[in-house]
Amino acid sequence: MSTYAIGDIQGCQQELVSLLDEINFNENKDRLWFTGDLVNRGPNSLETLRFIKKLGDSAITVLGNHDLHLLAIANGQSSYMHKGDTLKEILQATDKDELLGWLLQRPLFHQDKSSGFIMVHAGLAPQWTIAQASALASEVESVLRGDNYTEFFAHMYGNTPDTWSEKLQGWERLRVITNYFTRLRYCEPDGKMNFSEKNTPGKQAAQYQPWFEIENRRSANIKLVFGHWAALRNYKIDYLTYNVYPLDTGCLWGGDLTALRLEDEKWFSVPSLQEKWFK
Repeated sequence: MSTYAIGDIQGCQQELVSLLDEINFNENKDRLWFTGDLVNRGPNSLETLRFIKKLGDSAITVLGNHDLHLLAIANGQSSYMHKGDTLKEILQATDKDELLGWLLQRPLFHQDKSSGFIMVHAGLAPQWTIAQASALASEVESVLRGDNYTEFFAHMYGNTPDTWSEKLQGWERLRVITNYFTRLRYCEPDGKMNFSEKNTPGKQAAQYQPWFEIENRRSANIKLVFGHWAALRNYKIDYLTYNVYPLDTGCLWGGDLTALRLEDEKWFSVPSLQEKWFK
């Protein structure tokens, strides 16, 4: 049995099938981890969602910002629809309710103590311990799985507050937790997030660092796989120094779709079929 963590798919269903062929995935014995952003902007979001849902217990998925965006649009927040969204096919599907109900049950945080890995979509606040991150993820997950999930989506969008504080309450608390898990790239040493910087590290304002490079990050003692940040494919550093494994290699943008086999940390990838935006 092998476990493969796979980066952001974003509707690139054909590349996912090719990658599973590349790793000789056996649904009866192997397991897949998906770093979130299963859908949106790519050509086959509906097919991707159906395919991964059908994998059942063979797959574990954490929620990404695009997955949450789909759920929000489907639950009354259509004003946040973007020009480049490719979600209409899902929203018009006969099995929409079943698919979205399944997506609502996905976690923000996954930890596997036997392998020593954790998985999130984007990142963790540098002041969070692993135990704290797990507990805070559960706060959001319990709302998504409860009776008031539509109200959550009415308050989800926004960049403030931009810094974690245990004193935060209500929707502000849930929003900042969600933003760390699903939107984080750069932050200051105190965890203050910057949402406008998205490019390859090296050109950002001096006070900001990639979240995983913050000194004394409290989650640095455990292996962490994440997606979300396609521009890291051009950031050539030794990620093992930081105990992180960035898996979004920009399939949507003409890069690759990438998998990491957790047992021996071997990498696999297939080329994208999408228009190439990467150098």
